[in-house]
Amino acid sequence: MKPDAANLVDHGKAAEWVTHRERGSLWLLKVMAFLSLRLGRTSSRVILYGIAVYFFLFGPGARRHSRDYLRRALGRAATPRDRFLQILNFASTIHDRVYLMNEQFDKFDISIEGEAAVLAQTSMGRGALLLGAHMGSFAVMHSLSRRRTGLSVSMAMYEENARKISGILAAVNPPSVPDIISLGRLDAMLRIAERLERGGCVGVLADRTLGEEAAQAVTFLGERAYLPTGPMRAAAILRCPVFFMVGLYRGGNHYHVAFERVADFSATDAGSRRPAVRAAIERYAAVLEQCCRSNPYNWFNFFDFWRVPAGNRSE
Repeated sequence: MKPDAANLVDHGKAAEWVTHRERGSLWLLKVMAFLSLRLGRTSSRVILYGIAVYFFLFGPGARRHSRDYLRRALGRAATPRDRFLQILNFASTIHDRVYLMNEQFDKFDISIEGEAAVLAQTSMGRGALLLGAHMGSFAVMHSLSRRRTGLSVSMAMYEENARKISGILAAVNPPSVPDIISLGRLDAMLRIAERLERGGCVGVLADRTLGEEAAQAVTFLGERAYLPTGPMRAAAILRCPVFFMVGLYRGGNHYHVAFERVADFSATDAGSRRPAVRAAIERYAAVLEQCCRSNPYNWFNFFDFWRVPAGNRSE
């Protein structure tokens, strides 16, 4: 493995979000999988409000971090309504995973922006890296690859999360389990390269550092934050285009999926790789910030996002 690629798999000391058990996502999905398919989407959505109230009242750490984020995104102090809407949106996207993974697409009104650019790239026989964030719905993104011919999407993610998500999605609907590449494995880069060579896309959530890995300081919502450099370095090594991806929940049964090109390393040589990676990460941060301001309640990082990462290996 090339030295620059190590950051994609070697995460050292665990970051706060890794050691903090994300009880909401996994627990909610298990409950919703059982009830939703029996009661239907409209009836089972009533339960979401009770779940959202529970986490609104009994999650002091998440509540504090939610207020901090919303103050930055909204440009004003967050009200209780603001905080509740953020939690309710989170619960709603988890609830809708059940139907999306069971291919009940007719329940949703999904608009798509920028897909043509991705399909144009894959039609040339060479894939792209899709960089997302813990914002909106991953399931609605995955549903596109199952509804659209010519768009194959694998997901690369932290190994423990990959195991949990695979297990739960297998329980919801075994045929729906996505192609997941575990970033904790040494062969991760080889598997990503293989998917790209076949004309597929690989999605990575690139807004969280895993621990003592290299991170780049960026200005995000008015203050310094730190984004991992590993995913963008991997794209530069693999010499592939990079698209920002997001599946925004817009209330009711409405989702908006957007793709935006943030970099293209196809012609980037080793000598110019470092500044190209820095510029690409800045661009990714700017597009993500724009989404936070226009869709503030879709942000699902319930921890101190602006905290200096462990080891402070910033670049």
